Amino acid sequence: MTQTMLNPSLAGAITNDSWITKDEVPDPEVLPEIPGYHVLVRPVTIKAKTKGGIILPEKARDDIAYLTTVGRVLKVGTLAYEDTSKFLAGPWCRVGDYVCYQKLVGTKFVYKRLKMLLLFDDQILMKIDNPEDLDTTLVLGD
Repeated sequence: MTQTMLNPSLAGAITNDSWITKDEVPDPEVLPEIPGYHVLVRPVTIKAKTKGGIILPEKARDDIAYLTTVGRVLKVGTLAYEDTSKFLAGPWCRVGDYVCYQKLVGTKFVYKRLKMLLLFDDQILMKIDNPEDLDTTLVLGD
C-alpha cells in the first residue's frame, strides 16, 4: 500500500499532489449518492510537457501538482445550487464539467480505487472548458 506523506506545516492535511488517481483508472460505473449541497469531483492530473512540447522534469511536475486544483465533476448533490438567493444565475457546474477550487478544501476519500473530493457547491471557483487550457507552467516561461 502506498504511504502518503503529510506536510507538517499543513497540520496533517494531504496535499493536492498526492490526491490524484492516474488517468487509466476509469470512473466507477456506480457512484455514491451525494446528498445536500455537495459536488463530487475527480481531481485531474497535470500535464507532463509545456504547450511548446518541452517535457517537464519530475521536480517541476511535483511543484505544479502541489498547486493543482482542477477536477472533473462526477456527480452533483440533490440540493446543490438550489438556493436561488445565493446562485442567482443557476448552477455553477454540471456533471462532466471541469472546475477549479481552492487548495485544501473539501473532503478527500477513495471510492472503488479512485481518489475523489467532496466539495460544497459554493467552493467551486470557476468552470473551464479544458483543463489543459489552464497553464500551471506559467512560471516556467514556455
